[in-house]
Amino acid sequence: MASIELIMPKLGESVMEATILSWEKKVGDTIELDENVLTIATDKVDTEVPSPIAGTLEAILFEVGAVVKIGTPIAIISTGENATVKDSPAVAQSQPAPQKTVSQQTQTVANNEHSQDDRFYSPLVKSIAKTEQISAQELQNINGTGQNGRVTKHDVLAYLDNKNTQPVAQPAQKQVIEKPAPQASQPAQNTVQVQQFNVPAIDKSNVEIIEMDRMRRLIADHMVMSKHVSPHVASFVEVDVTNIVQWREKNKAAYEKKYGEKITFTPIFMEATLKALQDFPMINVSVEGTNIIRHKSFNLGMATALPTGNLIVPVIKAAENLNLNGLTKAVNDLADRARNNKLKPDDIQGGTFTLTNVGSFGSVMGLPIINQPQAAIMAIGTIKKKPAVLETPNGDVIAIRQMMFLSLSYDHRVIDGALGSSFLRRVADYMESFDLKRTV
Repeated sequence: MASIELIMPKLGESVMEATILSWEKKVGDTIELDENVLTIATDKVDTEVPSPIAGTLEAILFEVGAVVKIGTPIAIISTGENATVKDSPAVAQSQPAPQKTVSQQTQTVANNEHSQDDRFYSPLVKSIAKTEQISAQELQNINGTGQNGRVTKHDVLAYLDNKNTQPVAQPAQKQVIEKPAPQASQPAQNTVQVQQFNVPAIDKSNVEIIEMDRMRRLIADHMVMSKHVSPHVASFVEVDVTNIVQWREKNKAAYEKKYGEKITFTPIFMEATLKALQDFPMINVSVEGTNIIRHKSFNLGMATALPTGNLIVPVIKAAENLNLNGLTKAVNDLADRARNNKLKPDDIQGGTFTLTNVGSFGSVMGLPIINQPQAAIMAIGTIKKKPAVLETPNGDVIAIRQMMFLSLSYDHRVIDGALGSSFLRRVADYMESFDLKRTV
C-alpha cells in the first residue's frame, strides 16, 4: 500500500487560499478515480475537488470551515502500489509534494500555519498594507483573528483606526487632532477622527435577525474595502438609444434563427463600451501602490444577479477580439452558468472594467461601487420613452425617443473628471450612432 496527498488546487491566477465547505467522503471511505472528495469555495465560486487516484481516504487534515493555502495537502489517500496517479486538479504549476505518513504530514501543516518567519497574508491584506504604507514589521506585529492566527482585512483596518485615532482629554462632540507640519520631503497625511455615537439598543421582540450567508459576507467585505481604497467620483450622461431599440426589435427573431442565441441589449452596449475603451485606454487601468497598471486586454466584467439575491461578476476575457455574435454568446453563456452555479473560479478573475445593468430592475440610473482592483464601473439605466428635441434640416422638432442614462463611477486617484466624462460621452456617441441598416 502507498499513501498520496490530496493537494488544495490552484483556482485562479490571483487566488491564494480556499475555504473547505464540506467533505463528501469520510475517513475509511472508498474513493474512485475522479470522484468528488470535498467542496471548496474561493471568493464567490464553489468548486468540487475530485480524487486524482482510486483508493481509500486515510486521513482528513483540515476540518470544514478551514481556510487553506493553495498547494497545501488537505487529505491522505491510501492506494495500491501500482496505481496510476493523475495530476491534482488545477495545479499546473505546483510540484508534487513528497509522500509522508499521516503524523508527519499533520505536523508539517501545523508548522507551516504557525510559522512567523513565513507568515501568510492574503492579496487583499497586502493591497491595503501597500496603499496605507504599512511596513512588513508592522504587519508582523498585528495580532491576527483569522484561522490559525492569520491577519484579516478587519485586523488591518482596526490597526489603522487605532494608529490614526488618538484620545483627546476634552469632551466634545467633534474632535480635531492637530499634527506637526510634515517635513518638506514628505507629503502631508490626512488624519481621520472617528466619531463615536451611542447606538440605542434594538428591541429584538419585534424584529427578524437574518445572518448573512458566506457570499453576502464576501460581497460586504469587498464593497467596504473598495470604498476604503478608492475615492469614488461619478459622471452621468443621457443617451438616445432609439436606433438600438428599433434594430433589436426588428432583427431579434432573425438573429436567433441564424445564430441560435437570443440577443439582449447587453452585448450591444458592450460593443459600444469596448470601442470607447480603446479610444480611452487609461480607463482600463488598475492601481498598484504608486504605479498605474494599464491593461492591454479589455476584460469586461458583467454584474449578474443570482436567484439568491446575491451578485456575481463573471468576466469576458479579451472582449476586444469578439464581434457582436461572439459577445452575445459569451454574455448568454456566463449569465446562464452564473445562475446555475456552474462558473469556474477563473470565470470571475482578471476583469479590467465592469458593466452593471441596473435598468433591468427598473432603476433610472445607479451609482455603483468600483469592483477592485479595477478603476471604473459603468451602470446602465432603464430605457424609457421620453420627449426629446431633435435637430433636423428643417429646424428643431420634439419627438418621442427611447432614452437611457449611463453613469460611471471611477477612482479619482487615477481618473480625473475630464477623462471620465469624455469616456462616458464617447460611449453614448457610439450608442447613438448605431447603424439601423446593420445586417444580422
